[in-house]
Amino acid sequence: MTSALLSEALAPLRAHPKRAAILLDIDGTLAPIVEHAADAHVPEGTRHLLIEVARRYGLVACVSGRQASQARAMVSIGSISYLGSHGAELLRAGSTHAQLDPALERWSARISEFAREADTADLRRRRVRIEDKGPIVAFHWRGAPEEDQAVAAVDALAAAAARSGLETHWGRKVLEVRPPVRIDKGAGIESFLNGTDLDVALYAGDDSTDLDAFAALDQLVRDGHLSRAVKVGVRSDEGPEEIVAQADLVVDGTEGVKQLLAALADHE
Repeated sequence: MTSALLSEALAPLRAHPKRAAILLDIDGTLAPIVEHAADAHVPEGTRHLLIEVARRYGLVACVSGRQASQARAMVSIGSISYLGSHGAELLRAGSTHAQLDPALERWSARISEFAREADTADLRRRRVRIEDKGPIVAFHWRGAPEEDQAVAAVDALAAAAARSGLETHWGRKVLEVRPPVRIDKGAGIESFLNGTDLDVALYAGDDSTDLDAFAALDQLVRDGHLSRAVKVGVRSDEGPEEIVAQADLVVDGTEGVKQLLAALADHE
C-alpha cells in the first residue's frame, strides 16, 4: 500500500475529522496475535498514534471480543470508547462501568455453568484454555502441543453447546460459546452510532467477526445514516479470505495498521 493510495482512501475521513468515526478491532489489528491471549498488548508506538487519532476525530472506539474493561486495560486510553464482547458491552469514554445488553443478562448464569462443566482435567491436558468474556466463554487452542486432539475436544464442546441451546462462533484457533441472542460487532456498532451526527466511518479488522462490522457500515450507508464507509481489511496468514475480498483498503498486519493510524493522524 503506497502512501498515495492510503491518502486517497482516507480522504473522506480527513476532510471533516470531527464528523468521522474511527472503529478498530484490537487483537490482530492493533495488537499482534500471541500464543496466550492474556499476553497480548498494543505496542507503545501504535498506542501513541491512537491517542493522536482520538484527539483529531469525532468518535474513536475499539471493538473487541474481549470484555470491555479488559479491552480498555489492554489499550490504556480512557478518552475513547470500548465495545466489548463483540458489541454486547459498551464502555463509553470516561465511564467507569460498561453497559451490558439487557437481553444477555438472563443468560449469564447459563454460560458460566457451561464453562464450569467444560473445565475438565482432560481439556486442560489437551492445553485448551478457557477465557471468561462475561456473556461469552471462549476456548483457545493456539499453542496446544497436539493440535488435532485439542480441536477434537473443542469440536465436542461445540456439539454440547448446540445441544444446550447455545450458539457457537469460530475464530482464529478459538471457539466462542454464546447465548442464543444476536451478538456481533455489526449490531454493537449500529447501536453505538445510532443518533450520532457523523458522516463517515472507518472500521479495521482481521478476522471473521469483523465481517459483521463491515456489513453494518454498508447498511448504515444504504440507510442514509452515513455518506461513506471505509472498510479496512488487515491481511494475515490465518485471517479469512473474505476480509481482503470485502475490504475497501487492505493493510498488512499490525504494522500496516500503524501506518494507517499515522496517516489518519497526518504523520505520513
